[in-house]
Amino acid sequence: MPNLASHLADRIRSQPDAPAVHDGGRTCTYGQLGERIGQLAGALRDDLGLARGDRVVLWMDNGLAFFELAFACWHAGVVAVPANARLHARELAFIVGDSAARAVFTSPSLEPSIAPLMAEAAPGAHLVVVGSAAWDRLGTHAAIACADTRPDDPAWLFYTSGTTGRPKGATLTHRNLLFMSLCYLADIEPVAVGDTMLHAAPLSHGSGLYALPHLLAGGQQVVMHGFDPGAVLEALQRWPRVSMFAAPTMVTRLLQHGGPGLRAPGLRTLIYGGGPMYVSDLQRALDAFGPRLYQLYGQGESPMTITGLDARQHAGDGGAAHLARLGSCGLPRTGVEVRVVDASGRALPAGEPGEIVTRSDAVMAGYWGNPAATAAALRDGWLWTGDVGAMDDRGYLTLRDRSKDLIIRGGANIYPREVEEVLLRHPGVLECAVIGCPDADLGESVVAFVVSRPGTSPRADELDRLCLDHIARFKRPRDYRFVDALPKNHYGKVLKTELRGWLTHGGQNGG
Repeated sequence: MPNLASHLADRIRSQPDAPAVHDGGRTCTYGQLGERIGQLAGALRDDLGLARGDRVVLWMDNGLAFFELAFACWHAGVVAVPANARLHARELAFIVGDSAARAVFTSPSLEPSIAPLMAEAAPGAHLVVVGSAAWDRLGTHAAIACADTRPDDPAWLFYTSGTTGRPKGATLTHRNLLFMSLCYLADIEPVAVGDTMLHAAPLSHGSGLYALPHLLAGGQQVVMHGFDPGAVLEALQRWPRVSMFAAPTMVTRLLQHGGPGLRAPGLRTLIYGGGPMYVSDLQRALDAFGPRLYQLYGQGESPMTITGLDARQHAGDGGAAHLARLGSCGLPRTGVEVRVVDASGRALPAGEPGEIVTRSDAVMAGYWGNPAATAAALRDGWLWTGDVGAMDDRGYLTLRDRSKDLIIRGGANIYPREVEEVLLRHPGVLECAVIGCPDADLGESVVAFVVSRPGTSPRADELDRLCLDHIARFKRPRDYRFVDALPKNHYGKVLKTELRGWLTHGGQNGG
């Protein structure tokens, strides 16, 4: 059977007493995890009345319950829809409604903000708080047999923001997630019993995805409740053979916290991605951690799996060729095709920039309920990433630009238009444009240029409040620039390149 839960069941049978998940002071063995998965799967089917293919939203803090529920969904033949716990409740409500979720599982701290929106977002859907009496009752259900699913059945809806301001649900199948897991084991490292995956990043995204190959291969998961550089460095001294996924900004914060005497004896592999890693920071990381870094390039639509730069490829003499390689995002992954093409899809010669396209069993089935967006992204089996890059004559891919003006703050994606649409709700805002500004700590910060309607004077605190009421806190602008007009071309398109120049050079209206 292709069901991910059935593959985990094979591991559970072979090593029931091995540790699977460490969450605070609690350790859950593979046998206990398997029992819990079967019980929750039965409750999803019988107590909540879910049918094969129904969607279940997981909006929760990092913890053991995430693993229990994700695999229980697959065990029952339903689809997991993980969502970042940092999202605003209104953003989460959109995901609930768009996916037509039949159930939402959440943490106690998040429940008060989503409960009032449930009736409108998903009438009749169940809302279950982890740790509540209702949650405890679900855990008493008799275990059921694992559902027999097809390889191309949906397993995980990965909601990724788009330029329309509305997130789109990338439909990841059992085949996609199994291929991603096998690619991890082939390209990054094999995993054995006792190997550790440390989770300091949200389980709803890359860190949770990379839990899959570790669990399927018998490794143990160590869950942290948020990113704390000191706690991470302590964990790298306590746990053996640790692998960890981190955004580049997390890596730089570890370096800053650890200082010249940084020690990480337990570190096996530090996997970084999700944003640009500057070569100077990468050299510092190599000096501190040694040859134990792996860079990946992927998207939610091809989860964690397009190109990679392994530990051997990080090594070098510091010359021009070595630095150019460090500035790249590596070679195509095992079983993955990558091309750089022009607008017609023609492959471009080495060194010439164009759009990056990829084809593999990791590429999503499409966007949930959005055939137009699917048709634009998937053409003749190729995923058009929207990213601009160039490939050298040895096959190393270098990203030249992030399409659609994506802002990456602390490893989290922020699309300007979703912020702009919120700002335009203010009656005093005539026009606005949002861009990213370099930030030494978090990679980029959000800057909003605002044109006021005649006779009005919107204040920064009013705009800040509006953002806090509608989008996640980390997406709100850190700086508001009130200007007379936005620079535009002859077609009326805002010239964001010129806005970035205002920030850099203090040009007209940029003060």
